Amino acid sequence: MKTALTIAGSDPTGGAGLQADLKVFRAYNIHGLSVVSALTAQNTESVYSITPVDKENIEKQLTVLLSDIKPDAFKIGMLYSKWAVETVSENIKIYSLSNLVIDPVSVSSSGISLLDNGTFDLIKNLLFPFSRVITPNIYESSVLTGVVVENVDGMEQAARALKKMGPEIVVITGGHLDEIAIDLYYDGEFHLLESEKIKGEYHGTGCAFSASVTALLALGHAPLECVRRSKEFVNNAIKKAYHPGRGMSLLNL
Repeated sequence: MKTALTIAGSDPTGGAGLQADLKVFRAYNIHGLSVVSALTAQNTESVYSITPVDKENIEKQLTVLLSDIKPDAFKIGMLYSKWAVETVSENIKIYSLSNLVIDPVSVSSSGISLLDNGTFDLIKNLLFPFSRVITPNIYESSVLTGVVVENVDGMEQAARALKKMGPEIVVITGGHLDEIAIDLYYDGEFHLLESEKIKGEYHGTGCAFSASVTALLALGHAPLECVRRSKEFVNNAIKKAYHPGRGMSLLNL
């Protein structure tokens, strides 16, 4: 059985973070591995607190796991702290890890910051050069590049700037555009991936999308196929979403 690793924060709702990633891996019959970067207190309405895992603990989680199991692909979600970024970067080099997908999360769906000061720049500088695919949304793309993304032209401009930061492939997810859900795939050439925009607010769409790309890379699929299939996977999960709490809907993964 293929293996995939998620390095991310814990979400008690199970709708995002490493819990959602593990659900996605299982949906593809991938054995999921996980390293916890932060603990959150959150529900479907908001994130109430974030407690980063200390440096020694993250180092121990990674070295003990990776000395035994080398994942076929891995994804990075919320790292929160600068020392987490530095530790992950060091272990990528030590264990020659490949097929890295980065979901550069900066704020929650409810607008709460998910990064300590300076962490975003470190992710860009230390981790992007190792990545096969990065999957920022429109807001994250704007923060990373300084490009105001309001349409496809803006997405293309941001994608070019992001590609220069080191990733092999940039995928800007455009679910936050008003009229249609457009994702932009850029590996030196542009591919527009369109789908219907489903009304409502859904928790964990970015996590599920990047985890799906990771799982499909672990299975050996070409990156563009991984992204196309992942968009369809998330779209289907949104259509079957359910509403267990008072806030956002959860994807049916």
